[in-house]
Amino acid sequence: MNRLLVLTELFLPTKGGTAVWATEVYKRLGGKEIHIVTADVPGAAEIDAVHPNSIHRLDLKRVPWLRPESLMMYARFFFISLWLALTHRFDAIHAFRSLPEGLVAWAVARLTFRPVVIYAHGEELTTWGRGSKYQAMRFALQRADRVIANSEHTRDSLLEMGVSENRITLIYPGVDVAVFRPGLDTTGLRESLGIDPKEKLVFSVGRLSRRKGFDQLIRAIAQLRREGMPVRYVLAGIGEDHDYLDGLIQENNLRGVAHMLGAVAAEDLPRWMNACDVFAMPNREINGDNEGFGMVFIEAAACGKPVVSGQAGGTGSAVVDGETGLRIDGNSIEAVAGALAAALRDQMLAERFGRAGCERAQRDFSWEAVAARTLQL
Repeated sequence: MNRLLVLTELFLPTKGGTAVWATEVYKRLGGKEIHIVTADVPGAAEIDAVHPNSIHRLDLKRVPWLRPESLMMYARFFFISLWLALTHRFDAIHAFRSLPEGLVAWAVARLTFRPVVIYAHGEELTTWGRGSKYQAMRFALQRADRVIANSEHTRDSLLEMGVSENRITLIYPGVDVAVFRPGLDTTGLRESLGIDPKEKLVFSVGRLSRRKGFDQLIRAIAQLRREGMPVRYVLAGIGEDHDYLDGLIQENNLRGVAHMLGAVAAEDLPRWMNACDVFAMPNREINGDNEGFGMVFIEAAACGKPVVSGQAGGTGSAVVDGETGLRIDGNSIEAVAGALAAALRDQMLAERFGRAGCERAQRDFSWEAVAARTLQL
C-alpha cells in the first residue's frame, strides 16, 4: 500500500502535460490512501468523482493586493497539507513542481519527519532568472530527499544548480498508449479542411508560444510549396502568438493551406495525429526558455508517426534522432524544411521512424511504466 501526500497546483481538468502526468501516475499507485492537494477549477467535480485517489481542492488564485500576490496560495497549500500530514501516516510527500508546491512540501515534510520528493520539468530551471524566486526554488530542490528529472537536460540543469547527483532520479513523462495508438478512425478530419488524400499533411499541437517553432514551420511549409510539394499544415492550440502566426500565414500566402484549429477536443487529438504524415514542433531556446521534454512527441510516436523536433532543451529524451524522427536546429528554416522534406518524400524512412517510435512509446513511456519507476522511489 502506497500512502502518499501529493501537492500539485496542476491537475486535470487543467490542460497541459504536467496535469496529465500528476493525474495518470498516482491513480496507478494506489487508491484513497493517496491524497492529492490541488487547485479548484471549473470541471473538477467530474474528474474527482471517478478518480480513485482522495482529492482535496483549494482556491489557489493569487491575490493582487497582497505582497507577494501568492502569499495566500502558499498559506492555503501549507495548512491543508500540514493537517493531512498530521492526521495520516504518509510514507512520503511528493511535490509536482519546486514552486509553490515544493517549498510547501519541504516545510511540511520537515515538520512531520517525512521524506520529500520534488519534480523538476526543465523550463522553470532556466527561465526564472537569479532573483528571489530562483533562490527559493534552488533552496527547495537542494534540500529534497529526491528530485525527479523529466529528461537528461533537466538533470544537467539540476546539477548546475548544486543539487546532489545521488538525489536525482530520471523519470520520463508518459503517454496513454490505449488512447494514442495507430489505426484510429480519421474520417472527416482531412475532409473538413478540404485536404486531398494525395496531399501531405504536417500536424502540430501545443501552446502558441515563440519557442515552439510554429512560425518556422509556416515559413518552411511555404518554402516546400514553392518547390512544388503538395503539403498542407494544421496547427492546434491556443496562446499568445495566435495573431502573430495568423499574420505569417497571410504574409506567406498560405490561406487555405495552413490551418489554425485553436483548442481541439481531447478525443480528436490522437485522431489528428493519425491523420497526419509527419508531426512537427521545431522548438528553439528563446531567452533561456526551452522545451523540458516534449510529451507531444511521444504521443505522436505512439500513433506510429515520424516526428521532427528542435535540438534545444530536453527533446533528445523524447526523440531519438535518426531512429524515431529528426532533431534539427529550430532557428534554421532550411533545416526545418529539409527535415520535413526528408520525412515526407521517403515513405520507407517515415514508416521506419513511425514503427520505432511506436515500439519505444509502448515499451518505455506507458503510464504503467512511469508508475513502476515512480514506485521504485
